[in-house]
Amino acid sequence: MQAITVRDRDAGLALTEVPYPHAAENDVVVRVHAAGFTPGEPAWPATWADRAGRDRTPSVPGHELSGVVAELGYGTTGLTVGQRVFGLTDWARDGSLAEYTAVEARNLAPLPADIDHVTAAALPISGLTAWQALFDHGRLAAGQTVLIHGAAGSVGSLAVQLARDAGAHVIGTGRAADRDTVLGLGAAEFLDPLAEHLADLGPVDVVLDVLGGEVLDRSAALVRDGGTLVTIAEPPRVRPAGGRAVFFVVEPDRARLADLARRVRDGRLRPRVGAVRPLAEAPAAFSPAGRTPGKTIIRVA
Repeated sequence: MQAITVRDRDAGLALTEVPYPHAAENDVVVRVHAAGFTPGEPAWPATWADRAGRDRTPSVPGHELSGVVAELGYGTTGLTVGQRVFGLTDWARDGSLAEYTAVEARNLAPLPADIDHVTAAALPISGLTAWQALFDHGRLAAGQTVLIHGAAGSVGSLAVQLARDAGAHVIGTGRAADRDTVLGLGAAEFLDPLAEHLADLGPVDVVLDVLGGEVLDRSAALVRDGGTLVTIAEPPRVRPAGGRAVFFVVEPDRARLADLARRVRDGRLRPRVGAVRPLAEAPAAFSPAGRTPGKTIIRVA
């Protein structure tokens, strides 16, 4: 089968022929229809080594997928051959930028027939990250105020919609060109941190940061007593004086994936999809020059 692989840090990504995947116990093999990726994956340790530290190249990147179950591993229950599914692949196994990939069944959720594969492939990492940041770690509740950095991005745009739907007052940040997009997603206020002063915002209950660096450092002072600073960028160097600071990595959650799909069907949630490119163009999509607003999705099947 065809897949995008990375062999060493100098060679970069390439479309190659690789063996069909093996379905281990409790796995399914998915025929991938659409896949998502994170541009920073070549820098992740799990791209190069398995959990025991052994070299696993050539490896297949991409950890979001939507497709159809092609095969069940021994002992797999809850899914059937031919079923439409979407979800996450394991960080330390071959990923979704391939015609077929093996995935733990528990990391997948059934995909309703009226959600297309491109939309579904944009949901797993961004949607689960946004939910877990806001509600599992940030404990956001109706009537509270949340500040979302990078609110026009793939995570931030879903976080704005989820927070608004929960009854929170949403302040989004981003570049000036993103103002209309973020306000259109449901934010009540918008701020460009490069041109305006974060300190003028006053205390907020939750900060969701996807940027790190100076913006993350300055955000700690904005969290009111008992509030939470949540980031996926890096462990915080500065912590809120009277609140919590949380750095986390998204975790698979079948029930939450199903909930996100229901929200998409109900019109309450819309992932911001940018370019849709064929598998052969995936290497170019990783480069900064190949990126577009919204999440790039690779159409495989």
